[in-house]
Amino acid sequence: MKTIIVACGSGVATSQTVASKVDKLCKERKIPAKVMAVDIKSLEQNIRIADVYISIAPSNKDYGIPTISGIPFLTGVGMEETMDQLEEILKK
Repeated sequence: MKTIIVACGSGVATSQTVASKVDKLCKERKIPAKVMAVDIKSLEQNIRIADVYISIAPSNKDYGIPTISGIPFLTGVGMEETMDQLEEILKK
């Protein structure tokens, strides 16, 4: 099972919303994945167990794993395309 990390400033509102949406979409697509919402301060600690990072805020930092934007999961704009991208990453 793959692990997806979603991070925002507090780890409460935005990251939880995106994590919940991604978890639901993974289940709909029958993608076995564990989705975790964390605050940005604990990202460095949790990123080690992740296969994919969904970022809410833009960052130039390379964590050594695929990183995709979480904004489409918040707005709905481009969400299907982003979910397709996530699914492709998780298949590897």
